[in-house]
Amino acid sequence: MHQMELIPLILCTACLHPEPKERDQLLHILFNLIKRPDDEQRQMILTGCVAFARHVGPTRVEAELLPQCWEQINHKYPERRLLVAEACGALAPYLPKEIRSSLVLSMLQQMLTEDKADLVREAVIKSLGIIMAYIDDPDKYLQGFELQMSALNDPSERVVNATHQVFLPAFAAWTTELGKLQSHLIPTLLSNTEKILRDGEHGLDEHKLHLHLSAMQSLIPPLFALVLKNAPFASKAKLQGEMPQIEVTRFPRPASPLQDVATIIGSREQLSVLLELYDHQLEHEGTTGWENLLWVVNQLLPHLIETVGNINVASTSCVHDFSRYFWRLCRTFGKIFTNTKVKPQFQEILRLSEEAVDVSATAGNGVLTKATVPIYATGVLTCYNQEEDRKLLVGFLEDVMTTLSLSHAPLDSLKATFLELGANPAYHELLLSVLWYGVVHTSALVRCTAARMFELLVKGVNETLVAQRVVPALITLSSDPEISVRIATIPAFGTIMETVIQRELLERVKMQLASFLEDPQYHDQHSLHMEIIKTFGRVGPNAEPKFRDEFVLPNLHKLANSNNQQAIDTKRMDVAIQLFEAYSALSCCFISEELMVNHFLPGLKCLRIDMEHLSPEHEVILSSMIKECELKVENRTVQEPQSSMSIAASLVSEDTKTRFLNKMGQLSTSGAMLANVFQRKK
Repeated sequence: MHQMELIPLILCTACLHPEPKERDQLLHILFNLIKRPDDEQRQMILTGCVAFARHVGPTRVEAELLPQCWEQINHKYPERRLLVAEACGALAPYLPKEIRSSLVLSMLQQMLTEDKADLVREAVIKSLGIIMAYIDDPDKYLQGFELQMSALNDPSERVVNATHQVFLPAFAAWTTELGKLQSHLIPTLLSNTEKILRDGEHGLDEHKLHLHLSAMQSLIPPLFALVLKNAPFASKAKLQGEMPQIEVTRFPRPASPLQDVATIIGSREQLSVLLELYDHQLEHEGTTGWENLLWVVNQLLPHLIETVGNINVASTSCVHDFSRYFWRLCRTFGKIFTNTKVKPQFQEILRLSEEAVDVSATAGNGVLTKATVPIYATGVLTCYNQEEDRKLLVGFLEDVMTTLSLSHAPLDSLKATFLELGANPAYHELLLSVLWYGVVHTSALVRCTAARMFELLVKGVNETLVAQRVVPALITLSSDPEISVRIATIPAFGTIMETVIQRELLERVKMQLASFLEDPQYHDQHSLHMEIIKTFGRVGPNAEPKFRDEFVLPNLHKLANSNNQQAIDTKRMDVAIQLFEAYSALSCCFISEELMVNHFLPGLKCLRIDMEHLSPEHEVILSSMIKECELKVENRTVQEPQSSMSIAASLVSEDTKTRFLNKMGQLSTSGAMLANVFQRKK
């Protein structure tokens, strides 16, 4: 007889046998029947166990089936431990309630913390979700909370996903029942988030922050369901006649069916009735006496907005996580709520009216430099996509760009907004129209900002848009009456050289950069030369080899040569340091022998003259580089007259590389780019 066919026989006998010892032996056989039961076999055993449990009642399930699970909790085969984890969930409804919230909970907790197999811990989480649906001992709440945090912190993505899909929704439902969703669960996660941000002043734990914010995101549907169920109109919500359909896009896509607001409310029909009453109440009757909604408006939102102001705007993952949280919150609570309760709170903090910006009032407004700007723009203003919503977003970005520029404030918050929005091609046109507003602005400060912001967009925007919208705007700015605006276009032109492959486009950009270098009016423009050298160093290693060989290296040589004639030592030193960094970055590229002899080495020698005069420690490194390069060139000329070579690979010996890097590590003036000079992309 096939093993599987024995299962009903074993269980029937175990159900009916009068002798406890025999029953125990039979159930022992059942759990050991298959050495490593697969999914289907485990399902069959569990179906049998449930049938047994239904028949014999809670007392015998506790006395006879649970010990079999306990015995196998540390079994060497993961399939057997998987059977235990799944059995704890499957049998939960048939156990005495005190055993459910003590022994079974402890077994699952032990497996979650100790089991090495991801699959087993994933099954544990699913069973914990079932336990949470049946648990009714309020004293176990804190244990449940700790289990949730432990599960969210699990190294396995499978376990974390199962936590969001099954355990969190079940735990949130129980928490709501206990009245602790707004009084403990969400506030605790929020204060933990604040603590992570405070502790992160010297290095943010982005993973830990993501974990907390994703948990808070998963709690938005139960929070909205709580608000609906306890609304002033809840008693009037009767199902009658034809129900209005809920728009497909009304809610963000839930992470699992258990996070669907309709599932939490009870049905789509019931939710539909409640939503209609909810919108009517918000629009016409207000929120007086609506305690659960007032908590969101008066406690949760102000707390969140304050927290957002403390985020380091340079932390892109942190800005992204908070942005997603606000987006889900606004989309779940709806358009009327977003417009009347969320936007006004942000606008009050940001002190920007929707129509215009009063520069005198906002000049000292530090909040515009904070993460509040990108999170409001990308988390709140992008929730809805009607014409008026897009207009509001454009107006806000234009106001921020203008205010930051005119008050000489850092642009980090605007850059963070452009990076977050720019990741979605749907916003490229909108961002380009914001920048065009800057291009034609009457203030040179705003035009400068627009020029600098183009650099961020170039990498994400398709080449057609670069050709049609970006390059024409940059060409316009490059003939601006103000020299500062012209200089501000250089990094964006450089990034185009690094990212675009269209020949015609590259030629246009090259011509523009050439005019900056060759036009006599720029010969004494120190800031322009600094920006060009810095850009060459940044984009040279990744730019097209032809551009690097025919344009970057010869022009660096010219700039190094002319710097030898600079009479003002501070300016000469500034350019020399920038050249040093550029040459260091370019030293990893393949350079032909002709270019090596005609431009690279002569440029290094010019630079050495500057450093002899200004910075002996740099001069030592340069001499070492030059000596090594010359030696290798001589050797190569004897062996392979036509060969092409890479300085890093063939001209600089390992000893020199080590010495070179060690020296550069000691120099305070060398930038971060020097640390990986030999690891750069060829």
